[in-house]
Amino acid sequence: MKAENIIIIGARENNLKNVSLEIPKNKITVFTGVSGSGKSSLVFDTIAAESQRQLNETFPAFIRHRLPHYGQPDAESLRNLSPAIIIEQKRIGGNARSTVGTATDIYTLLRLLFSRVGNPFVGYSDVFSFNHPNGMCTKCKGLGNVTAVDLELLFDKSKSLNEGAILFPTFASGSARWKRYTCSGLFDNDKKLINYTKEEWYNLLYANHDEVELRNPLPCWFASTKYEGVIPKFERTYLTRETKDLAGKHKSTFDRILTKSVCPDCEGGRLNKKILSCKIDGNSIADFAKMDISELKKAVGKIKEIQSRTMVAAIIDRLNHMIDIGLGYLFLAREISSLSGGESQRIKMVKHLGSSLTGMTYIFDEPSIGLHPRDVHQLNDLLCLLRDKGNTVLVVEHDTDVIAIADHLVDMGPKAGILGGEIVYEGPLEGLRKANTLTGKFWKLQRKIKENPKIAIDYLEIKNASLHNLKNLNVKIPKGVMTVITGVAGSGKSSLANGVVTKLYPESIVINQSAIIGSKRSNTATYSGIFDIIRELFAAENKVSSSLFSSNSDGACPVCKGLGEITLDLAFMDPITTICEECNGQRFRKEVLKYKLKSKNIYEVLKLTVVEALDFFISSQTIYPILKKLDEVGLEYLTLGQPLSSLSGGERQRIKLALNMENKGQIYIMDEPTTGLHMSDVDRLLKIFNKIIDQGSTLIIIEHNLAIISQADYIIDIGPDAGKNGGEIVFSGLPKDIIHCKTSNTGQYLKKYISFSISAR
Repeated sequence: MKAENIIIIGARENNLKNVSLEIPKNKITVFTGVSGSGKSSLVFDTIAAESQRQLNETFPAFIRHRLPHYGQPDAESLRNLSPAIIIEQKRIGGNARSTVGTATDIYTLLRLLFSRVGNPFVGYSDVFSFNHPNGMCTKCKGLGNVTAVDLELLFDKSKSLNEGAILFPTFASGSARWKRYTCSGLFDNDKKLINYTKEEWYNLLYANHDEVELRNPLPCWFASTKYEGVIPKFERTYLTRETKDLAGKHKSTFDRILTKSVCPDCEGGRLNKKILSCKIDGNSIADFAKMDISELKKAVGKIKEIQSRTMVAAIIDRLNHMIDIGLGYLFLAREISSLSGGESQRIKMVKHLGSSLTGMTYIFDEPSIGLHPRDVHQLNDLLCLLRDKGNTVLVVEHDTDVIAIADHLVDMGPKAGILGGEIVYEGPLEGLRKANTLTGKFWKLQRKIKENPKIAIDYLEIKNASLHNLKNLNVKIPKGVMTVITGVAGSGKSSLANGVVTKLYPESIVINQSAIIGSKRSNTATYSGIFDIIRELFAAENKVSSSLFSSNSDGACPVCKGLGEITLDLAFMDPITTICEECNGQRFRKEVLKYKLKSKNIYEVLKLTVVEALDFFISSQTIYPILKKLDEVGLEYLTLGQPLSSLSGGERQRIKLALNMENKGQIYIMDEPTTGLHMSDVDRLLKIFNKIIDQGSTLIIIEHNLAIISQADYIIDIGPDAGKNGGEIVFSGLPKDIIHCKTSNTGQYLKKYISFSISAR
């Protein structure tokens, strides 16, 4: 064992099977393998977790209590660890006040710059913050836009108050808020709103207790209540809170009845007029924030005042990093919540690229996600830069171009879930090409363009689309075939598919990268909808209540409350989690486990894998078809009780795909469905796509993966570049023709892809 290597002995976290290995320091090590094979369990849940845990132990108890707690991973020994910086796909948290500028600290530097050389002087750097009371626009409170209620959607004028004319759920007939109007005595509660007089309509919408006198309130009127119209009541209740608290479980209805528009006072600049009057070369700080990164770099570079040199250099340095990682199309005012997972990960990289630290371990989770093949080489240059500065770089990745730069490779498998968790190859790339693993076999394949693309049966017509950076696009999307929308990141692909198409064709089924919503109690069975059916089968077989077979209800172990484990909070020390001794981790009361269905209790059924459950429920006309869909998308190894929180990105994407596969005639929109997928799974995914098409549906896919692009029936390439330099149709037609389009970045990379076997790269 070399002292300069990271040494892992006996790692058993999640599905890892007593894994031992050495990872060379100051090198790039790439971890490969199918989704669910154990890559993340080894890299993030073992190496990263232990590094963070030991680093946290060096801080005083007061500080440790306020840091994230990392449990000790299940492993015999981990040696020679160095401090780890984890740069993962998880979206950056934040509300509407979090922007690209605030997340990268570039906006902070701009504030300092304007406070020093801006003219006229309006104050120090803090007043240039749209979160500061002295800087923010008073009308929009620093948000840049104002929200208003759409009266046509909040009220059904064809109904009376008694018939439920107020459409928002919290104002529904019989509710306390509804009684504030029906019991006021101001209205004929059976009168249609369309027949209201101007006075009645004003009183219902806007009046307050100073404007109206309640002369004949009904007995149900709350004596201590002051009258308030629906609109001010609604705005006071919901529009003065942070976005994450708005309307709670009624958020979908809430979003539907609201309209957003640019604030008329600050014109989207978020700051008040005094602050916006301060300018540099004719531009306010809001003007700078609205420029794309490439344009902003040029504008800042023109500032020549002596006192600005240090600030200008620091700003340009960060802007260069953003351009280098393929984010030159973004602008500082863009809200963080609108970024994809891949964009969020690259935003996090910006802070670290300028660091002079050495001897660190940088850990990346599929950093190529969201990148066009053209931009992957820039990412590779940055990974190499981090290594060459004296750091260890660990990368979990599926992209062949990133794998190709590895100094060392660790291939996990042989398959996924309980069939994975082992190292099937370790060594240089040359050895992987010859290895008999799923990853190794992929390198030997010759890829070709689809020979017989399907012919369109009709078209979805898009005319004069101008959302975001789209420049009055006119395009026909073929129906009944698989259309792949391509282009560099920020070119306008999502604006066209997720924005324009879904608005014009709201019946579209969108399968995107958003996380699966669920608690730590949610699992494969609950999310797929089969658990309620399973509980009913147990109840009918044993003639008891179905609630007994829920670990969230009557059947839960009374000690662990159905969690199967007990967590002891030790304040500043790591919490200790142990298996519940009462139920032995089985979550259910002992008497519940005595009830059987075909010789298995509820715990044993939840331990079944999808493929095992197919045999167990072969006679169920409701459960079997759902399990079959999970099997078809390659999730046959998941157990029915597997927590959603333990699923990888690829697994989450595929479970959503499985549960949204309809019979025929649908419009499906998928956003980078190969995210988190191993190369060997792409062919399996393509078979599912072809099945969807054969059922008469239309498939629209946003994708960078050349294996998917090469098998498209039709390609729409958007560009030619990103941001303001994108938003145009570069090419639309058959895959065999795009390789001859010299203005298409996608076409040129597809040509390279099919010209050489991957093993020759």
